[in-house]
Amino acid sequence: MGVWDLLLVGLVLLLGLCGVLVPGAPGSWLVWAAVLWWALKDPQPVSWWVLVGATVALLCSQVVRWALPARRLRASGATPRMGVYAGVGAFLGFVLVPVLGAIPGFMGGIYLYERRRLGRHGEAMAALRNVMRSGGSSVLVELFTCLLVAGAWVGAVLWG
Repeated sequence: MGVWDLLLVGLVLLLGLCGVLVPGAPGSWLVWAAVLWWALKDPQPVSWWVLVGATVALLCSQVVRWALPARRLRASGATPRMGVYAGVGAFLGFVLVPVLGAIPGFMGGIYLYERRRLGRHGEAMAALRNVMRSGGSSVLVELFTCLLVAGAWVGAVLWG
């Protein structure tokens, strides 16, 4: 697979990761479709294993999301800017503390946004709890899974 094809797959993965944070956008589907496209264009055993792992992980995340409360983020006061803070925090956490750093990074991004907006620690923590109860945990599960799939893809491309 050529460099341009890999860049296109990476761009679709990035678009899918951003799509997780946008209500109504098919973020996890775009991530899975990018891995599928890569596996079909570069039929190596590692690419098929990444595709199988991505499929299983994304299906498991859907099951977990169905068990969590429905998304009512708008009612909790979540804004698109908060989504940007949460997404950047999750990505930075994922890179700085490999894999598990996405969880505190996501919550840290929301906390930072609320702290800047509200100004006090106690109010920011209350707003963070409200957002996480109102569907933030569902977004976190989906984003974390998509970050895992994207990380597996990057690892497979660099390794193989």
